[in-house]
Amino acid sequence: MKQIFFFVLTSTLLYGWNGHLIDEKSLQPVANATVSDSKNLVKSDINGTFSIDTNETILHVKAYGYRPFTISKDQNLSEFHLTPIQVKALYLTFWGASNHSPRLKRALHIIDKTEINAVVVDVKNEYGSTVFWTDFQQANDYGAHLKRTNKDIQKFMKKLKDRNIYTIARIVTFKDELQASNNYEYAIKKNDVNKSVWRNHDGMAWVDPYDDRSHKYAIRMAEEAAKVGFDEINFDYVRFPAKQGLCLLEENTQKNRINAIGRFLDEAQNKLRKYGVFISVDIYGNVCWSKDDNGIGQTIESLAKHTDYIAPMLYPSGFASGSFGKKYPAKHPYIVIYRSIAHIQDRIDPVRVRPWLQYFKDYTRSKVPYEKEEIRKQIQAAEDANTSGWMLWSPSSKYDLNVF
Repeated sequence: MKQIFFFVLTSTLLYGWNGHLIDEKSLQPVANATVSDSKNLVKSDINGTFSIDTNETILHVKAYGYRPFTISKDQNLSEFHLTPIQVKALYLTFWGASNHSPRLKRALHIIDKTEINAVVVDVKNEYGSTVFWTDFQQANDYGAHLKRTNKDIQKFMKKLKDRNIYTIARIVTFKDELQASNNYEYAIKKNDVNKSVWRNHDGMAWVDPYDDRSHKYAIRMAEEAAKVGFDEINFDYVRFPAKQGLCLLEENTQKNRINAIGRFLDEAQNKLRKYGVFISVDIYGNVCWSKDDNGIGQTIESLAKHTDYIAPMLYPSGFASGSFGKKYPAKHPYIVIYRSIAHIQDRIDPVRVRPWLQYFKDYTRSKVPYEKEEIRKQIQAAEDANTSGWMLWSPSSKYDLNVF
């Protein structure tokens, strides 16, 4: 059921704004929404009331399960609507986000015809390349723009905004070949005599999550996405490599890892506040079931403190045989999704969970094709678990209209 919320605002003096968040249907107050200027934020209280002291003329409002909303004193209005949204997103690869890509054309056709209302776009990929030209000179000096696939980001964003599509910018964070290969001093290194740059199985180097320079780089990239109008920044690879024995800036303990990730996300929230964007973080699906940080700096509890949404990659093919009491978890997509989300609801409200769902063939021994039935069961599970949406991961960005 969709609900429309009224945002009632009164302006008192130049430096103070007071207002209420009101549910139009029930006339009940909306609590715990974030109202902010570029530097400060307040929460609406149990009565839906807020008061913020500021001399700025723009405020941003964020409430879980709603589109981000910007208000201006120049509007001279007293009521503003916050639009609810259950995000139903398709992932567009670095190559699929071109204005001339058949993948984009197909995705837009599906959006025009179905319930799909959002896209996730690779703004910076694992290699470190940007999908469009940015004003981030450091990245451009490394050649991040040379392989860009979108030559007119304004045209691209207009296509999406004209359809009222919710836009999510995926930023691959600490896995970054370009940044690491150009910054030996804070690239993750092997713990050997030569201290050579470490690369994982696909030949990509990483930057050290303990080093503030890696934080500033990723956040600066996120600002470029916010500037062109994305509604949300989705940080992927916001973690340490799942590899022991590497040479890192700090002692590699669970406490230190969790603190480093939290420090990064807090800085991102502070820097991105002036754009009014939501921040989400991708995590392994098994983080939902782990009691520790899996050696990578991610727990549900710690991430919930520092981000708006958590996006567990709940691909049934990613769970080992025997998980959920099933020999082949991929044959039981509903159970995998529903139980995983239910398992963490005591640590984070499901409205702040938006899972990645599997839109690719099972690669385990069961070889489930993952067509309409399997995909719809995942979607049903996410909705039954009361999440605020879901995102479909297709490595090729090829989607079938008949699935929806």
